[in-house]
Amino acid sequence: MFLGNNDVIEDIEEDGGVDGPAPVREACTVLEALNRISGKWAIGILLNLSHGPVRFTELERSVPGISRRMLTLTLRNLERDGLIDRTVYATVPPKVEYRGTAMADELYSSLKGLTAWAERHRDAIARSRDSYDRELEAAGAGDL
Repeated sequence: MFLGNNDVIEDIEEDGGVDGPAPVREACTVLEALNRISGKWAIGILLNLSHGPVRFTELERSVPGISRRMLTLTLRNLERDGLIDRTVYATVPPKVEYRGTAMADELYSSLKGLTAWAERHRDAIARSRDSYDRELEAAGAGDL
């Protein structure tokens, strides 16, 4: 049986939460890390930072569709997890740069493989979705 992230988190909470036994804390930490890097914006940000330091406004322009607020929150969370470093320069106006850490560099190779996989299978996925949607519509279940 597949357990989604919510099912696992509910099980962790029932077992005593993050302050519970060590295996529960470890599972929670792993899930949090996976959820963080698999979020809607994190991969795009990390890929942009893999080429060197980037300023906030450059990131804002290079990650399509992200709001300033969401970029700020995602950057803070990635910094908290040790994946990026934030440097503030004492200039007027203040200059802020973000760069990936050694841990992010290690993750980059996996992300590169994941994005290559997505590129290779993009057309097949699109065809599969179209086929599925047509079958669902033909069965009259399109309103589910």
